Amino acid sequence: MAKKTAKRVKHVPQRTCVGCRQTLAKRSMIRIVRTPAGLQVDPTGKVPGRGAYLHDQRSCWESGLKGALAHALKVELTEKDRETLRAFMATLPVEPALPQAQSNGTQAATIQREENELGKAL
Repeated sequence: MAKKTAKRVKHVPQRTCVGCRQTLAKRSMIRIVRTPAGLQVDPTGKVPGRGAYLHDQRSCWESGLKGALAHALKVELTEKDRETLRAFMATLPVEPALPQAQSNGTQAATIQREENELGKAL
């Protein structure tokens, strides 16, 4: 009997956003590179140098500029670097304000309470 070969799932590289610490596919994030000339945005992901990744959301960029980006790139951000990054951040779309997500414990308690109320109603 002939052996069936299983289809291999292609590996998708994952990267962590330094602004919000969420992990996503590398291609869906924006890379910032430390080069000898300073920081630059790398849309191709191929520029040589130490890189860090951010989402295309202003909230992640604001968090990153507060210190996480400098720490990830192991460099002190100059005012010129900050202006370059702020100029790119201004081109990003403004995301709508989302309500704060409940923690797992609070969410579990809410679900339990709703189930109890449903049981009493029946």
